[in-house]
Amino acid sequence: MTQLRITEIFCSLQGESRSVGYATVFVRLTGCPLRCYYCDTKYAYSGGTLIDIDAIVEQVQGYAVPYVTVTGGEPLAQEGASELIDKLCDAGLKVSLETSGALDIGSVDTRVSRVLDIKTPGSGEASKNHWNNLSLLTSNDQVKFVICDRNDFDWSKRILEKYQLTDTCEVLFSPSVDEMDATQLADWIVEERLPVRFQLQLHKILWGDKPGV
Repeated sequence: MTQLRITEIFCSLQGESRSVGYATVFVRLTGCPLRCYYCDTKYAYSGGTLIDIDAIVEQVQGYAVPYVTVTGGEPLAQEGASELIDKLCDAGLKVSLETSGALDIGSVDTRVSRVLDIKTPGSGEASKNHWNNLSLLTSNDQVKFVICDRNDFDWSKRILEKYQLTDTCEVLFSPSVDEMDATQLADWIVEERLPVRFQLQLHKILWGDKPGV
């Protein structure tokens, strides 16, 4: 039976994306090939516990909420992640996947809302973006940019225009907590009339920056 290395499974409010505010089960897979400057889940780089996929699904169902987010780390770095996602969808759950965009999303079930985090220059990992992923996006998907400074903002605008992302799916702009003033980013979005959704990390506002929230 397929096993995945899991850092944590917990129920909290979704702090980001389209389903923000809904009670959601988070399945955090261990490991990530990237080392983003602003990463807030470094504790998921290593360790974790091997768990059978069927046991993961059973544990998720035990929380009795319809929303589940598969996250990391980088969940797609583990073989078997797509199998887990398929089984969560088959169980009738509303599934989202938080992925860095550095790995191919082509094998991910299109019933899933794929939240693709395009790495900006400020992340230190912009060279890892797998640009072919953008041609696979549908209206069910979401694209996120974490903005560290004005250079990131202008860079992200160019990517929006080049790939016409807002014609395909919802686009989210978030301030990097330690680098970007949230009000300043909001002002830039309004000034430029960008058709993007500004978002803050609700879970951090409520509970702070810690695991399990």
